[in-house]
Amino acid sequence: MTYKVLMVCMGNICRSPTAEGVLQHKLRQTGLDAWVQVDSAGTHAYHVGSPPDPRTQKHAAQRGYDLGHLRARKVAEDDFQRFDLILAMDWDNHALLEDACPDDPALRRKLRRLTEFLPADSPHAGAQTVPDPYYGGPAGFDAVLDLVEAACEGLMGHLRQVVVSVGTNPTR
Repeated sequence: MTYKVLMVCMGNICRSPTAEGVLQHKLRQTGLDAWVQVDSAGTHAYHVGSPPDPRTQKHAAQRGYDLGHLRARKVAEDDFQRFDLILAMDWDNHALLEDACPDDPALRRKLRRLTEFLPADSPHAGAQTVPDPYYGGPAGFDAVLDLVEAACEGLMGHLRQVVVSVGTNPTR
């Protein structure tokens, strides 16, 4: 069994590759990377083939995340079939995903926001979106990492339940 998670923002160079890198790191640390795959994409094709924004990479590297191997891509039509969970970084991108998603209730249930996984005891609990840092300063990239790290910690709890529910052993 492989459970697949897709992180989505607008251009796939700031927030969604950050979320992909953070979640991949957490999956490797816990051994769940054998059961869970993560990818990222953008709702727009502005930066297809480009690496994450240099500021994104710099701030991620300061926390131990290597995003240099990632490349931007646009959400593809078959992503709605291939992925089990599709997480938007904000309401606008969530709406764009809803518009692009085939009219199938099972596929639409896959669409959520990453911030829905923020733990109740997180200092970020209640945040509705991961704000776009692209036009701001360095503090915005750190704020994205803070939110993404917290939400991915909550997401890990969900992923552990998914892996256990299908009868695999996530502690191997």
